[in-house]
Amino acid sequence: MEQEILNRLAAQEELLRRVYASSEKTRKYFMWTLISSIALFVLPLIGLVFAIPALLSTLGGAYGIQ
Repeated sequence: MEQEILNRLAAQEELLRRVYASSEKTRKYFMWTLISSIALFVLPLIGLVFAIPALLSTLGGAYGIQ
């Protein structure tokens, strides 16, 4: 009886280790997905800060507006 309980505990411990490893991989995947999503959203916004004034200046020059 006692050996059966110890075997079950050992099996549960192994499963718990596998679940932990899987959840850590998932956490890292979500973290890098979030980082790349933020980067792909923020970097174009920073580019637009420089591109819009240049575009307005070019369009203003084409219409004679200074």
